Amino acid sequence: THSLTSCFTNGNDNKKFKGDRSPCSPSRVLHLRKIPNDVTEAEVISLGLPFGKVTNLLMLKGKSQAFLEMASEEAAVTMVNYYTPVTPHLRSQPVYIQYSNHRELKTDNLPNQARTQAALQAVNAVQSGALALTGAPATEGGLLPGQSSVLRIIVENLFYPVTLEVLYQIFSKFGTVLKIITFTKNNQFQALLQYADPMNANYAKMALDGQNIYNACCTLRIDFSKLTSLNVKYNNDKSRDFTRLDLPSGDGQPSLDPNMAAAFGTPGIISSPYAGAAGFAPAIGFHQAAGLSVPSLPGALGPLAITTSAVTGRMAIPGVAGVPGNSVLLVSNLNPDAITPHGLFILFGVYGDVHRVKIMFNKKENALVQMADATQAQLAMSHLNGQRLYGKVLRATLSKHQTVQLPREGQEDQGLTKDYSNSPLHRFKKPGSKNFLNIFPPSATLHLSNIPPSVTVDDLKNLFADTGCTVKAFKFFQKDRKMALIQLGTVEEAIQALIELHNHDLGENHHLRVSFSKSTI
Repeated sequence: THSLTSCFTNGNDNKKFKGDRSPCSPSRVLHLRKIPNDVTEAEVISLGLPFGKVTNLLMLKGKSQAFLEMASEEAAVTMVNYYTPVTPHLRSQPVYIQYSNHRELKTDNLPNQARTQAALQAVNAVQSGALALTGAPATEGGLLPGQSSVLRIIVENLFYPVTLEVLYQIFSKFGTVLKIITFTKNNQFQALLQYADPMNANYAKMALDGQNIYNACCTLRIDFSKLTSLNVKYNNDKSRDFTRLDLPSGDGQPSLDPNMAAAFGTPGIISSPYAGAAGFAPAIGFHQAAGLSVPSLPGALGPLAITTSAVTGRMAIPGVAGVPGNSVLLVSNLNPDAITPHGLFILFGVYGDVHRVKIMFNKKENALVQMADATQAQLAMSHLNGQRLYGKVLRATLSKHQTVQLPREGQEDQGLTKDYSNSPLHRFKKPGSKNFLNIFPPSATLHLSNIPPSVTVDDLKNLFADTGCTVKAFKFFQKDRKMALIQLGTVEEAIQALIELHNHDLGENHHLRVSFSKSTI
């Protein structure tokens, strides 16, 4: 019932479309604009796949538009939130996504839907294979034969070097990447990449196998590896374990193998890809002194569209030293009557360790949140920007400030600036903490842990109901009654419940731990 004055569509393109009067309120049907005319049904479907099951599609080729229907509103919300800070591309053209005011797509009697239905069935056949395992934990038991969370990737037509960072960036779109090892074997550049969950590996394989990273070259060939887990000893430009930022770098091997370097002329003429302020330059910078003037890669943002936000340095990679990046976020459009520094500390703390929070004294709908590092700031921004909180759509961007200043002695502050650097509530203090593996987008289902034995289902349901949530479902973990899942009415309710109830004292020296779950009940 909150009135939102302005509505947000990604990009600065706020034209209202006939028939799409209010793209604000979430719907499981999404309206896609600026779609290239030669795009296939499968390509459009692949935008939705990482977020859940795609149940229908209507292509309006003449208008360069499409409607994509997801199985649940929750999946659609997650997808819109993901693609708001990072515009998706199809065939290297940006595509704009907003909620449609259609609640569902009725396409039964439309002509030309046969191809679409065939594409959906093909994708869903593969996906239901993968989805058979959503309920099961990622053990060997629930998987289709041959599916593992480790992918083997071969890059063919390697005209330009493909770095570990580029792989991380492309594959992260499909789930949490835990580890990557790159190597050259039989004169081919190859990589092993491990996801947190085999489902994500399956999506990535479906969407990326056969795609080119850059125009007409660097083609990905992807299979499941026989390995079930990778063992990474060093974090450097050849291998990285994103869950252990404490690993040594080893003897830092050269980033290009000698044959590659030879192909570019004398060794060492390729400057570091971080040389530019871009922080992520697919264009390789050559020192002019070497007598080589090589233009930047033609169409370097090719079919896989390393998103342009990445090129402007918005994509920081865990554990890469020297990637320019800011750890302070500007959070705006907050509800000044409901938000507190503690609330922001708890919410942003799901994605990293919050050191300081400052709610602006003169404009209380704005706040600065300082994270432990640039990577955590990126994570928090990509997951929280566009989420609804206390009736308003939260905006998160990188701030121009490098730190949050504490108020001077005697300066009036009303307790709006808080330092949390020594808080016991940080989730990511310990290197290699399991919490790194359990970072998920906000969802209506929360994972609860540290529940004492005396606390009952009703106690927990009532606790959540008392914060004003609707409790839709609840279940204790079979093996471990200290943990449970609780499903609330909306993602917004879940975010607010997490803020209010994380670290809630349940008695017997147990404080409730709350995080977002990737499962549903």
